[in-house]
Amino acid sequence: MNGPKPTEIHPMKGYDQVCFIKNVVKNPNIIIGDYTYYDDPNGSENFEKNVLYHYPFIEDKLIIGKFCAIAKDVKFIMNGANHKMNCFTTYPFSIFGNGWEKVMPQLSDLPYKGDTIIENDVWIGFDSLIMPGVKIGNGAIIASRSVVVKDVEPYTIVGGNPAKIIRKRFDDKIIKLLDCIKWWNWPIEEITNNLHILTSCNLTELQNIYNKIKNR
Repeated sequence: MNGPKPTEIHPMKGYDQVCFIKNVVKNPNIIIGDYTYYDDPNGSENFEKNVLYHYPFIEDKLIIGKFCAIAKDVKFIMNGANHKMNCFTTYPFSIFGNGWEKVMPQLSDLPYKGDTIIENDVWIGFDSLIMPGVKIGNGAIIASRSVVVKDVEPYTIVGGNPAKIIRKRFDDKIIKLLDCIKWWNWPIEEITNNLHILTSCNLTELQNIYNKIKNR
């Protein structure tokens, strides 16, 4: 066997609080990789409700890679939350109409941070908040109740409000090896065959995998 099917909605039998969210998200501007799950006992299939201010006319995307673990109540703030800030007031008069629409800003007048990108094998802890345009690198860990306002480097643990670096998970040599092998892109049979290495900290075995890939 090669693990659960990536097309399953609830991969843990009898445990519906975990959901492979690629299979339930409908918004075409939310792109999810295989095996990424959301864990929420109050409705794991409702992940899309945690993506806030995601208006289609802005066209920004939330992109989440493969094998990510997203805990309950993680929220993503998208660019639609932004107000015009280079004026004497930030109050959005225009959205209420009744004559106030005369000061409707152009999209180009509003702060725009771009797409929000979560790479692969990222763990985002309970009740964290990810701000617009942030990029979180492969293998990063976001501590519970963090507010992430800027990019997070691969294999880095951050926490707090605003989130700050706690430490790197590995030294630069191991991070480079992991970046080269990109195990999340392997065929699932190869991942299954190497689980004993991926779930260990055996540097020799990791180096052997890297050498095999380099010599293909």
